[in-house]
Amino acid sequence: MLQTVATPGSLPETHALLSKLDGARLIAGGTAVMPTLNAGTDEFSSLVSLRAAGLSGIVVKDGVVTIGAATTMTELADEPALAFLQSALETIASPTIRNMATIGGNLFVKQPYGDLSACLIALGATATVSDGTATRIEPVEKLVASRLGPKDIVTQLAFSIPSPGSFKFVKAGRKALNAAAIVTVAAVVSVSDGVVSQCRIGLGGVAECAVRARSVEEALTGNPLDRTHAEQAAAKADRDIEPFDDSHASAWYRARVTPVHIRRALVGE
Repeated sequence: MLQTVATPGSLPETHALLSKLDGARLIAGGTAVMPTLNAGTDEFSSLVSLRAAGLSGIVVKDGVVTIGAATTMTELADEPALAFLQSALETIASPTIRNMATIGGNLFVKQPYGDLSACLIALGATATVSDGTATRIEPVEKLVASRLGPKDIVTQLAFSIPSPGSFKFVKAGRKALNAAAIVTVAAVVSVSDGVVSQCRIGLGGVAECAVRARSVEEALTGNPLDRTHAEQAAAKADRDIEPFDDSHASAWYRARVTPVHIRRALVGE
């Protein structure tokens, strides 16, 4: 049963409260924590809110975006420098949820939700993590796979703005908007002299956490970005995913359609 809700005014105060309150759970937007609380739980008796801890805001400097972990999805969508993410953000939940859901919280939402993680993996984003005594910087792809320690707090995320037209995104769900992912594909692809010189691909909805499709990247790099080569590369995705059954789709179906949606993200057909 919930006994305490604390609203610290700084990161050090947040760490102090986490150490003081046994079994405390962090809350930012509350879109993941509150359903658990409302259903009744003995997992935690205290909540420590990040809303006033100074962990929100967006800074764009020299082509690099730094985003506070408590920044909401709506705030991301309102940032002109992040207009390339608009199509992805519009597929995440509803406007009401996006007004509350935070970029940091979305990293740890159980799949098939948490679509932004796939985008951040494709963008090569890093996360700054504080444990109260030191900070470290980890690639998002590693962070979402390893999860956080009991004292860890993600404070910010950072990535370079991709060149115009290089970011690609497709999400397949049971309906166009406000749906859990069957497959989410995000990619940043650079083409030089007619061939793919660099690419990063993030996938959501097809494993326990969002994953990087390294096998697809390797197969695509050095080849023209056309339907034939995209299809051949996408066929390698089975090496990168561990699809699962849920109420939205079967593991078999997810595995079957993942290459199709990778191809569609890469070449639009």
